[in-house]
Amino acid sequence: MTNSLQALFQAIAQAQDETELKQPIMAILGEYFAATRWGLSFLDQFPIVDANTPGMLKLALSVDYNPILRYLIQRHAVVHEEMILPHGMWQTICPRPDHGHVMLGPIISRSQLVGGIGFTRHQDSPPFNAENLADLSALCLHLSTRLAELRAASQILQGAQSVIHLNRDRATSPIENRLTPRERQIADLVAQGLTNAQIGTALWITEHSVKQALKRMFRKLEISSRAELAARLTKPSIAVNH
Repeated sequence: MTNSLQALFQAIAQAQDETELKQPIMAILGEYFAATRWGLSFLDQFPIVDANTPGMLKLALSVDYNPILRYLIQRHAVVHEEMILPHGMWQTICPRPDHGHVMLGPIISRSQLVGGIGFTRHQDSPPFNAENLADLSALCLHLSTRLAELRAASQILQGAQSVIHLNRDRATSPIENRLTPRERQIADLVAQGLTNAQIGTALWITEHSVKQALKRMFRKLEISSRAELAARLTKPSIAVNH
């Protein structure tokens, strides 16, 4: 074993995304456990089991047929075949030589099982033991924690990007698409320097109606002054017929 547990914990903590957790972190863990095969899988990425699923894969993903998977799902705990099955029984369930010994561990998020980490050894290799289980239990804790951090950071980033895109759309949206024709008339007269009373006279509406229209326009455009309104205009004044 070329890596210590502390080095593995550090490698997991430094993973930048889920892809890095799957590879190369998993390759390092595979070497640590002297495994033939290894993998990190998430439940929401499992293949759909139906009539077209190959027989061996269907059995492997069946909790009724696979006691190792059933133990993981029911208890959210690490497990290897000789922990729950009589010696040699696993080979009758899974005849693949490179899956002669198997060990699984849970990935937990918000008290829910969201995935699992698995290792196999060739049937001619020694089975996994209690020390392997203890190490995997510690590693699953660190993997679960790092996964939760990465997913939380991703959600925050997506939220920030949504706000940026929304603000950008608002900033670049033509003002005529956001104001009614009457509001645009009022905006053009504001830009010309007319008072509310003068605008009301020009448009044959009351001064109060002008004030209320300006409040609505300020909210729509997320501005707070007549100067900002004038600055937002992108077209020349609309002629007003008296």
